Amino acid sequence: MPVTNPWLAGPAPTTRLDRHRLEERILNLLSSQNMCVLATSGPDGPLATPVRYFHLDFALVFTAAATSPKMRNIAADPRVSLGVFAPLVGQASSRGAQLFGRAQVLLPGDPAREHYWPAVRWQSDHVERSRSLDEPPADPLVVVEADRIVYTEHWLRRDGYAPRQFWRRAT
Repeated sequence: MPVTNPWLAGPAPTTRLDRHRLEERILNLLSSQNMCVLATSGPDGPLATPVRYFHLDFALVFTAAATSPKMRNIAADPRVSLGVFAPLVGQASSRGAQLFGRAQVLLPGDPAREHYWPAVRWQSDHVERSRSLDEPPADPLVVVEADRIVYTEHWLRRDGYAPRQFWRRAT
């Protein structure tokens, strides 16, 4: 019987990508998707929330209603994980990343917000909701600078690399 992707059979390779190539692959994934699952922990236990994100290098940013459960959880414990993934068609297309870091909430007027705000493409939401483009949203901006990332891409096996790669922020 013919096999579509014979390189998926057998044990996975263990070779690591060099840092530059791994970073390029991670940034490609972050640039080609716009939804993630945010995992927080709160008094009722874990909460996984789909969130539309924007990215600036290895930081994921999103706006959120100040009173939402995810914001309540972040206020209590800023340690979060975000899962970003590409649509799965089969094992060969498996591609995603788990980002780990601390969520920082930036309110309007916070000087740090100015660094991240240009990455947020809020205009399309405003047009969709018939809101004026003269008034940007005043919602809190949540920024998660990744401390570490677990990147998975099974296509890497084809070239002899481990399908799971590990990235840490340079110190």
